[in-house]
Amino acid sequence: MFSTEASCRKYLFCLRWPDGFRCPRCGEATEPKIDREILFRCAKCKHQTSVTAGTIFQDTRTPLTIWFRAIWWITTQKNGASAITLQKILGLKSYETAWAWLHKLRRAMVRPGRELLSGRVEVDECYIGAPENDMRGRESVDKTLVVVATEENGKGIGRIRLKQIPSASGANLIRFLRESVAPGSVVHTDGWRGYSKVALFGYEHQVTVLKGKQEAASELLPRVHLVISLLKRWQMGTHQGAVSHKHLGYYLDEFTFRFNRRKSMNRGKLFYRLIQQAVAIEPVPLDKILHPEKKQPRKLPPQKVPANVERMNLVTELASGSHGRI
Repeated sequence: MFSTEASCRKYLFCLRWPDGFRCPRCGEATEPKIDREILFRCAKCKHQTSVTAGTIFQDTRTPLTIWFRAIWWITTQKNGASAITLQKILGLKSYETAWAWLHKLRRAMVRPGRELLSGRVEVDECYIGAPENDMRGRESVDKTLVVVATEENGKGIGRIRLKQIPSASGANLIRFLRESVAPGSVVHTDGWRGYSKVALFGYEHQVTVLKGKQEAASELLPRVHLVISLLKRWQMGTHQGAVSHKHLGYYLDEFTFRFNRRKSMNRGKLFYRLIQQAVAIEPVPLDKILHPEKKQPRKLPPQKVPANVERMNLVTELASGSHGRI
């Protein structure tokens, strides 16, 4: 289905402009004039663009067919993907290329406008990094603090949200809750004082004080601690613990993307979702990957999917030999 550059570009065109070409400069929805089947020229302002301009595929020297193979392989790996394995699978000459590709695609794994968690939600924090001695409370020197929220789905786990935070202060924890959990939900936490004002922001706050209890924290907050355990196992297994703190947030996005779709048998749908989000963010230069403290790419709202793309997705799903709903 994606054996040629033309087929890949056609698929990206349908995802980027589902209602027809719209000039990125003047915003007019006009019929473009096509030059050499690659460049599109706006009929009104004469601005030239391409289907990859303004996306993470911009300025790539690698054929889109290889990019599509990479995205298919990444979305079909249950335990995640490492740069060295991606390099071997695709036959890339440079490890740095595979590493940069993975970081670009991780930035496309969070869908703008995604639904907030709801119902009953367990929340707790954990440290990612080497163990430290003589640290008091929730202080940290070389470790990174991550806050985790998990939906309760009966006895199981629903969706999750993770975020790297500088400290376990009330301001950071409340900001995370407002970004991740819908008002009116029941938020179940331990007795840490950073959660003391949760009820003031429209949540029903359930507190379980862990100190002095015979049960372990994993028994009193079982779902969130299971997710924390799986996160640390994934980090040590797939990435051998070699995750830089300044890039950790994007690894958390990848873990969330995979965990929330763990029950999906439809690999073609995951492939489609990742490419759809890849054309909805601005280019990610290598400098921004190496220095994430700089301003990050602006994410655009999700676009309507035309019927012809849905048919192409069905072909992709059938080709994968998998069925089911996400």
